This record gives sequence, C-alpha cells and structure tokens, in this order.
Amino acid sequence: MAKQDLYTAPRKVVATNVIDNEPSAEEKLKGVEHWYQNNSKLINNVLIGILAVVAGIFAYTRFYKAPKIQKSNDAIFRAQTYFGIDSINWALNGDGSNLGFLKIIDKYSGTPAANLSQYYAGICYLKMGDFAKAEKHLKSFDGKGTMVSYVAKGALGDAYMEQNKTAEAISAYLEAGADENNILLTPVYLERAGMAYEMQNKKEDAIKTYKKIVEKFPSSPQSQNIKKSLARLGEYN
Repeated sequence: MAKQDLYTAPRKVVATNVIDNEPSAEEKLKGVEHWYQNNSKLINNVLIGILAVVAGIFAYTRFYKAPKIQKSNDAIFRAQTYFGIDSINWALNGDGSNLGFLKIIDKYSGTPAANLSQYYAGICYLKMGDFAKAEKHLKSFDGKGTMVSYVAKGALGDAYMEQNKTAEAISAYLEAGADENNILLTPVYLERAGMAYEMQNKKEDAIKTYKKIVEKFPSSPQSQNIKKSLARLGEYN
C-alpha cells in the first residue's frame, strides 16, 4: 500500500467543504438586489441630497459669487482712481455715483476687492489722522503672501505709534521689515522699529536693530542715518 500523504488529502477535503458552503454568484446577486429593494428609498434620498448640494455650490459660484466678484472689481477701480489722485474723501466714501472703499467693504464682503478695500481704508484714515479707525481697517486686511502685506504692517505700526502704542508698533514694524530681500522697504521699517525701541529706552534692542540695517542693507539711505544713531548710542563700529 502506498504511503498516504497526510498533508495533501485533508487540504482537498477542507477546500471542497469551503467551496460547497460558498453562496453562488446568482445567490449573491439576489442578496444585493434584495438589500437594495429594502433600502432603495434611503439610497435615493442620499443621492438626491448630494446632487442638491453639488447643484447649490455650482449655482452659488456661477450665479452669485462670480458676478459679485466682477461687480466688486468694477467698483474698486473708481475708488482706487480717486485714491491715486489723493482725493481721499471720495476714495473712502464715494462720490455719490460710485462706491468708496467703506461701501465696498460692506456691500461686497468676502470678495478680494472688499479685503483690499480694508487696506485702502486704513491708509485713508491714516492720512486723515483718524488713527484708531486706521488701526481697525489695517488689522482687518489679510495680505498674507503679498508685497502689500509688508506695507500694511508698516502702516499699522505708524497708526500704533500715533496712539502711543509703542510696543505694538515695534511688533508691527518688525513684521513689516521681516523680508530681507526687500531692499526698499525693509530698512525703512527696521529704522522705525529702532526709533521706537529708543523711545522705550531699550538701548540694546535699538542698537541691534540699527546694526542689522548697516550689515544687511549697507547701500540703503537708512544705513547712513543709522550710523549717526549708533554713534549717538555709543556704538562707533
């Protein structure tokens, strides 16, 4: 008698039993159909809900948001024109026929034009001497990732200084002067930060800030002025 393979025979039996107990493809299909019939109402309601949300988003973007953005862009153009010729009141409040920055902020809230109007309104109020309102609008402006953000931070620093908020002004000036690649604006704001430090009698911080201008921006107009400031503070190197 041939020796029985103890590992092969049982495996065949087990495999056969498993296969025999498996439902057929037809039975599986019937099971799915049965489940769908029992839950078809729920499924259809979910699908309808999803389609309604998608359609709503599309309609909002196509028929409300896009036209709103276009209208806001048209509106800010006239206000920017007045701002460019220093007609601050008309730029801020409008001329009776065209909206000013304040109305654009209210009417077109959530648009890029409304956001940019916050910056312009802040600058307008700064020029008008209303530093509290300048602070409010400049803080509301979101210029992250743009060159305007540095100018806005610098202007916010000016608004703080005019309100004797020296510590806040220093923080704003340092943010405005954070880009070492900006050879035009960064030394300007760092110099203002140094001057604000001096007003707080923080001599060492002022010297450190001034030295950064001399080292990083030696060709800037501020660098020559800073050397005099450093000498006044006892730094001659």
